[in-house]
Amino acid sequence: MAGVCGPGNLAEDLKWHIETLIIGATRNWCRNVIEWNFASDPKYDPHTDGGCDRCLGTVTINGNNVTRNPAYYILAHASKFVRPGSVRVSTNMPGNLPNVAFRTPEGKKVLIVINTAPAMKNFRVNFRGETVQLSLESGAAATYIW
Repeated sequence: MAGVCGPGNLAEDLKWHIETLIIGATRNWCRNVIEWNFASDPKYDPHTDGGCDRCLGTVTINGNNVTRNPAYYILAHASKFVRPGSVRVSTNMPGNLPNVAFRTPEGKKVLIVINTAPAMKNFRVNFRGETVQLSLESGAAATYIW
C-alpha cells in the first residue's frame, strides 16, 4: 500500500500513482486499489502506530474546511468510469504508454493510459476492426470510453 506523503505534489503524485497503482496494480490483475487514508487532519492524524505519519488522506479536514488532496484526484481519475463490477481486459503495452482497460457492467470499454515519455506520443486504439488515432502530452493521463 502506498500513500501520498504530505504536503503533496499533485503533478508528480498523479503520474506515479496512476502508473504504479491504478494501471500497474490492476494490469497485474489486482481487483482493487487503496490509497493510504481516506481522511486526515492537518497533522496527518489519525494513523496507525508504526504506520505512515506523514501520509495525506484523500481529503484533509480542518474544522469545516475540506481540502482535496492528490489521492482524491488519483482515485477520481479511475473510479468515475471503472465502476463496481467492471472486469479487466487484456491490452498491449506500447513503449512509454502504460495502460489498463476494463469492460463495465453496462458493456462499455474504459482505457486508462499515461504518457511516461519526455514528449507527446501518438498511438492507436484498435477494437473490432475500428481504429482511432490519439495523442497524449508528456506526463498526461487520460481515460477513454467507448
